[in-house]
Amino acid sequence: MSWDRPFAQPVPLPKGPPAQTLRDAADYIRNLPQKERDRQEWRLAVQMLIDAAEDRGPMLFARMGIVRALEADIEGRLHPEQQDARQGKFQGKLKTDRDASI
Repeated sequence: MSWDRPFAQPVPLPKGPPAQTLRDAADYIRNLPQKERDRQEWRLAVQMLIDAAEDRGPMLFARMGIVRALEADIEGRLHPEQQDARQGKFQGKLKTDRDASI
């Protein structure tokens, strides 16, 4: 297992220097608040980092996981009402096929 594997391109992080290695990305995630780390995007990013560190997955996927989680975090801050809907807090009822009249 090698957490020192470098990304082909550094991953820009909102705070601090860009993540150059898997370890840098993992350290960034470890410093996130627990509530944020528990979000689906970050859990997936962590799994991709672990897979890359254990040579079970490509570095590109690890980088993509981090970038996607960062983007989802930014989207959530810009549009909190959409984040609530994605997390199942949307209270509206969606019409289904069985609701349709024949």
